[in-house]
Amino acid sequence: MKLIIAVIRPEKLDAVQSALQGALDEGDGYRVTVQTVDGHGRQAGEVEYFRGQPVRQRLVQKTQITIGVNDKYVEPAIQAILSAAKTDKGEIGDGKIFVLPLEECIRIRTGERGGSAI
Repeated sequence: MKLIIAVIRPEKLDAVQSALQGALDEGDGYRVTVQTVDGHGRQAGEVEYFRGQPVRQRLVQKTQITIGVNDKYVEPAIQAILSAAKTDKGEIGDGKIFVLPLEECIRIRTGERGGSAI
């Protein structure tokens, strides 16, 4: 099992969700958590003006998607995110994908554990 964390442009969320649904639908859908995050990397924040002086925002708003998947769905999920989140020209700020080992998954309602709990 793996935990996939993708940080993408907020406007790409719908496209990424559609791509993931096409790649990961296991009969009853897929599980995803989405949250708004602020951070910085190579993409510079927008310039705003405060009292006539330009001020560059230090943090840029992004969307973070967290998905727990069984091993056979890792690569399809990565490819779906890559294809949907990348801008036409591939620009700075398109995002990152992190893949982490997932030690255990437990469904609270039933106590079920492992890959079937995802």
